[in-house]
Amino acid sequence: MANPPHGGILKDLILRDQDLHDALLEESENLPFIYLTDRQLCDLELIMNGGFSPLEGFMNKVDYQSVVRTLRLKSGILFSMPITLDLSGSEIKKLQLKPGKRLVLRDLRDDKPLAILTIQDIYHPNKIEEAIYVFGDNDLAHPGVKYLHNDVKEFYIGGTIEAIDLPTHYDYIEHRYTPTELRAYFKKLNWTRVVAFQTRNPMHRAHRELTVRAARNRQANVLIHPVVGLTKPGDIDHYTRVRVYQALMPKYPNGMAALSLLPLAMRMGGPREALWHAIIRKNFGSTHFIIGRDHAGPEELQIEVVPFQMVTYIPDSDEYMPIDEVPEGTNTLNISGTELRRRLRTGGQIPEWFSYPEVVKVLRETHPPRSKQGFTLLFTGYYNSGKRIIGKALQVVLNEQGGRSVTLLLGETVRNELSPELGFSRKDRDQNIARIGFVSSELTKAGAAVIATPIAPYENARAQIKQQVEAYGGFYLVHVNTPLDYCVKTDRKKIYEQAKLGKIQNFTGIDDQYEAPTNADIVVDVSKQSVSEICHQIILLLEKDGYVGQR
Repeated sequence: MANPPHGGILKDLILRDQDLHDALLEESENLPFIYLTDRQLCDLELIMNGGFSPLEGFMNKVDYQSVVRTLRLKSGILFSMPITLDLSGSEIKKLQLKPGKRLVLRDLRDDKPLAILTIQDIYHPNKIEEAIYVFGDNDLAHPGVKYLHNDVKEFYIGGTIEAIDLPTHYDYIEHRYTPTELRAYFKKLNWTRVVAFQTRNPMHRAHRELTVRAARNRQANVLIHPVVGLTKPGDIDHYTRVRVYQALMPKYPNGMAALSLLPLAMRMGGPREALWHAIIRKNFGSTHFIIGRDHAGPEELQIEVVPFQMVTYIPDSDEYMPIDEVPEGTNTLNISGTELRRRLRTGGQIPEWFSYPEVVKVLRETHPPRSKQGFTLLFTGYYNSGKRIIGKALQVVLNEQGGRSVTLLLGETVRNELSPELGFSRKDRDQNIARIGFVSSELTKAGAAVIATPIAPYENARAQIKQQVEAYGGFYLVHVNTPLDYCVKTDRKKIYEQAKLGKIQNFTGIDDQYEAPTNADIVVDVSKQSVSEICHQIILLLEKDGYVGQR
């Protein structure tokens, strides 16, 4: 039979409260409500479906402090990660929240009421203490610590949950099981020993080999249980990863493995995180859990920890072996994550001994080589510095190259078409650049080449565009460093003259500053270079990085 849930009873609140559904739904229309963040939404789903058993709500102050300091609930049951509902002081004041009051938790995506929280207490956490205990340090370089200090609100609200409905999912529904459903699935197939494998990355042949070995050594079946909630920033999106897992499943021996998706918001909490994952997998019915070598599970957890056994490929025998079992002097092969990303980026060969062709096909669809990716060239410089003429010339050159559509976002065009209501205050300028960033990132994601030529005088706004675009493709900052005196002297429209006379306010270079970039990818100057030379310089950089082909 499946492993008993943590704490002895599976806290399936949806099942528990099903007879109250209509009454709770009606009550929810007349109660104060909040919209949940993505992390809160993940946490609530796992509270309501029993994945976080024995929790029946968000932690009150007593349980929170106990978990942070001792890895145990006040009852003494092992639980390693604080599960809290954060809210700002202004929201608490606006909604007049206090202990005993009931609060509806809604899904922002569809306005759906998911649960009603009966507030037990409202407390101010010690975030520094939480960071040190949970993450081992208060260093903002850690993504969990950064999120805690920058995104989590200043108050936590503890209380019990009455469940109305789980969040609605529209993707991979056939692979989304609650603990109750997965336990019923195991029972139907008579799976009594189940090894769970946690991952937030694509899986390749080595992962298949190590999970099959783990299952065979323990006469068990395999549950591939990837996280599809919030993972580490920079991770491959879950849509791609799930398509990879789907392609991999037929490679397992018939009847050995199952795939189920876990809507978890990871914390990157090291050993605490590992223990938390083991508790969750126990609640989903697993008897074994594959985990890193440095992590051990307390016996009281009642789930056997299986060490993550690194394997390597032996070309002479065409097989994978655990690294610590390979005889000295044996020829081995491996491809690192960095090398894999390089081969995807350049279109290099990925051999079948490393990954299955079906998996590689999925990864190449989502991560095409740079020659098929989009990119954005953001030109920055004074008015009349030459950005406009360079942009138009470069558009022609890139169209001649072919292979992708080319969009030119001239500063004046954007002002007329996207931002006609904006002025030239710093706030309005930042808003204008943010709109350019949004359009550029969407076009880049679609594989286009974008040439944007605003003045873009402020470093923070330029950095924001860079961050937006680099999530989908290439980004280049081109500083058109034409001297201001030259820009003024060649200004046939006499715009600078009007600005000096006060007829135009907040004009860059006259009565508004220009923050010259120190991190430009290319610096050009039309007072010293021809437009053709500048275009050639840019094309050479794009060729070097693989975005355009050799001419």
